[in-house]
Amino acid sequence: MLELYRLMARIREFEEACRRIQRTRTGPGPDGSVSSAGHMPGFVHLYLGEEAIAVGVCAVLRPDDLVASTHRGHGHLIAKGGDVEPMMAELYGRAAGYSKGKGGSMHIFVPEIGMLGTNGIVAAGIPHAVGAALSCKLLGLGRVAVAFFGDGACNQGVFFESMNLAALWALPVIFVLENNLYSEWTESQRLTAGNSLAGRALPFGIPAVVVDGNDVLAVRDAAWEAVARARCGQGPTLIEARTYYYGGHFEGEEFFAGHYRSEADVASWRVRDPIVRFGRTLVDTGETSDSGLELIRREEAERVARAVDSAVAADPPAISELTTDVFADTEPGTHPTVTPVTATS
Repeated sequence: MLELYRLMARIREFEEACRRIQRTRTGPGPDGSVSSAGHMPGFVHLYLGEEAIAVGVCAVLRPDDLVASTHRGHGHLIAKGGDVEPMMAELYGRAAGYSKGKGGSMHIFVPEIGMLGTNGIVAAGIPHAVGAALSCKLLGLGRVAVAFFGDGACNQGVFFESMNLAALWALPVIFVLENNLYSEWTESQRLTAGNSLAGRALPFGIPAVVVDGNDVLAVRDAAWEAVARARCGQGPTLIEARTYYYGGHFEGEEFFAGHYRSEADVASWRVRDPIVRFGRTLVDTGETSDSGLELIRREEAERVARAVDSAVAADPPAISELTTDVFADTEPGTHPTVTPVTATS
């Protein structure tokens, strides 16, 4: 129970640090460009307020189970066992990062812990998880695959295609819909027809469950049942976890999108903060004390601070790394020989 709390606190501290760093940016210049007074390039999509989903799901996964993530994927990576130091180094574009500083926030791959990668394309991770689940079934190793995705992905055709194949072949895949009520800057109800996103699984014969995405134990219990079904050959499950993110679609959006959510709306969800809520449960049940929770938060804040210091001091990738990991079976700085294909060949 304390480990669940610690992981949620670690994700929160990591994301808060990213937010502070990103907010060292200056506003748009005359040409519309945005400069940075800090060290972290680009923009980040944070997981603030959604921590219970990643932690609850990953709590019931094995180290060799597979996860396909999203553009909002830092929380998934930490919950699956990712180390905050190479994660932060990646966000800073450093060679010590998980993707050697060349992937950034939305392209972190860690195959040794089963992370198939974060993904900047809406819904693109869903078929990756289904493909991984097919390999799990063919190899017969009892693994499962999880696809995390948002409510906006439910309007992509590949979502339906993936559910069809997963159901048809009874694949060991769990579809985890993180319904945070907004697709970028638009309320989901203005974009999505019907009354139930979870209900979209039913025509395919896929069991669907709706849970409170801010209750880590409710998420864990739902994931436990879904994973158990998948491991014993009963096929996929869809879990709709309803939640809310406290920040914007991405950090820095105020320069482009303005304000599109009311303070009252945000405040109504903050009282349901998953970390505060679970911490209160741990104290009420005697698992720990307020000072015990404070110690965990302080330890995780220090862990993330060390990761930031390490990233700032690290070296960027060398120019010679520019074309590595792009083409297969090539030496750095070279391109593969391509044999043209003609009609006769």
